[in-house]
Amino acid sequence: MDDMETWPEIEKAATERRRELVLQGAGVDTRISSHGGLTSSIYSLTLLNYLEVSQCPSLTEIHEDIRRLTNLQSLILCRNKLASFPEVISLLGSLKVLDLSVNNLQVLPEGITQLSELNTLNVSCNSLEVLPDGLSRCTKLSTINVSKNRITRFPADLYSERLDLLSSLVASDNAIEELSGDVHKLSALKVLDLSGNKLKEIPSDLSDCPKLKEINFKGNKLNDKRLEKMVNGCQTKSILDYLRGKGKGRQGEDGGDAEGGRNADKKKRQQRKKKDKAADEPDEVEELNKMVVRVLHVSDAPTALTVKVMAEVKDVRPYLVCCVVRGMNLKAGNSLKRFLVAQTKLHDDLCGKRTTATIATHDVQLLKGPLTYDVKPPTQLKIVSLGRKEMTAVELMRHLHLEADELRKQKKRQNVTGLHKYLQLLQGKAFYPCLVDAEGLVISFPPITNSENTKIKKTTKELFLEVTSSTSLQTCKDIMDALIIKMAELNKFTAEHREEAGSDAEGEGPPEPLPSVEASSELIVQQVRTVDQDGNLKVVYPSKTDLSSNDISNLTIVW
Repeated sequence: MDDMETWPEIEKAATERRRELVLQGAGVDTRISSHGGLTSSIYSLTLLNYLEVSQCPSLTEIHEDIRRLTNLQSLILCRNKLASFPEVISLLGSLKVLDLSVNNLQVLPEGITQLSELNTLNVSCNSLEVLPDGLSRCTKLSTINVSKNRITRFPADLYSERLDLLSSLVASDNAIEELSGDVHKLSALKVLDLSGNKLKEIPSDLSDCPKLKEINFKGNKLNDKRLEKMVNGCQTKSILDYLRGKGKGRQGEDGGDAEGGRNADKKKRQQRKKKDKAADEPDEVEELNKMVVRVLHVSDAPTALTVKVMAEVKDVRPYLVCCVVRGMNLKAGNSLKRFLVAQTKLHDDLCGKRTTATIATHDVQLLKGPLTYDVKPPTQLKIVSLGRKEMTAVELMRHLHLEADELRKQKKRQNVTGLHKYLQLLQGKAFYPCLVDAEGLVISFPPITNSENTKIKKTTKELFLEVTSSTSLQTCKDIMDALIIKMAELNKFTAEHREEAGSDAEGEGPPEPLPSVEASSELIVQQVRTVDQDGNLKVVYPSKTDLSSNDISNLTIVW
């Protein structure tokens, strides 16, 4: 271990007999580049049950010595440039979580199919064309993410009754041409995302999946145009009911006796009448599915918020975009809860558990502008974080580390929590990023938390949205786009279902009456400018190039 001085993290892990090791970022990447790869000493840490090496473009391969890490339960090798992975992965018999996302993999090792304890497989954002046969041997699989690859079909044994724990299958943005009717054999399936593929049909058997709660087939050019419009806007239940109806229609047509044949003919005549009638009427589905986002130019709002970005954030977390959203109905029923759940999902998925970017939301009425995006020493940064009393960043980080460690112990070290992953992002930083209001109060401390003082509630009428990242400005914009589109979808859902409004923020008072049938789901997005210390424009969001690259046909952006 003559290179331990170059790798103090590995020396510390060996000395303290640690079970977890996280290596990520530019500093690690520089060492990998100069060393010609990962140091061999890492493979001597045989006690490890969690290993993460991420965000290192110089990492192109993993040595076969990884077979020595037989206690590994979580292996996270995301956001590198891996072109292959050794077959010896089959010897990591304790592995439960495997994340090889955002690499350059063209093929997966067959050895993956030997991992009998595997429950989470993430190989999204690679160049895979096929998945290995035999995944049904991984009978404990509960989550598979193969999105953003070049896959044209699923292996036949993926539709296996042996995968009775598989609850989430995400395969968006591939080239998949067919979904087998055998999908109904996946009895635990709750989430199925096949958006952005080349499907022509959706099998009616999908409606026989007993636990299916969320499906996404947007961006597929289906033969059934009514169904295509439904998948671009309607809720899962409506789509499954439609598929179920189609399935029953086929059963009638396949009847073996004369009576069954007569019934089938009758149904066909009825269907033709309905089709002719529909041709003469407005397309109700298309009207129902329309979502409108109206952009209000900054020049049309003299009192619009601005954000000054200080030069010092460049070395900490340099990228920020903001906007204000009006028209979001958070008062009705569970609408606020649905919005918070959607934000968490974006954090987990697009934001890479906050390691790529972080979203924060505030009640505009509780903000005192103008705002400043700055840095502070950890001992001087004070914030009333969500659900806590005021404390310094040092105290808050200590509390969060203790909580993350306790949670990890409760989970018997199966993996490091999402909380623990984003705490690592500030490790070793002399300054922490923060968004400060006009009175000097910290309202956001990315990627950790935002302030209890500006927290959104059911009574919130205007939301200030911020997305920060250390990756790129475009990353911030892409995630803000996704957030606004999701808000438009949720607002449409709320308007359609006309739930009773909840009680006020303090939990007192009766529910408010239902909104009128004409209640609008239109969102208004107010542009927000971020400027440098001299007042020069850095970025305005949304601009004409934002919110325009999405493939959601039922979304209209009005400028």
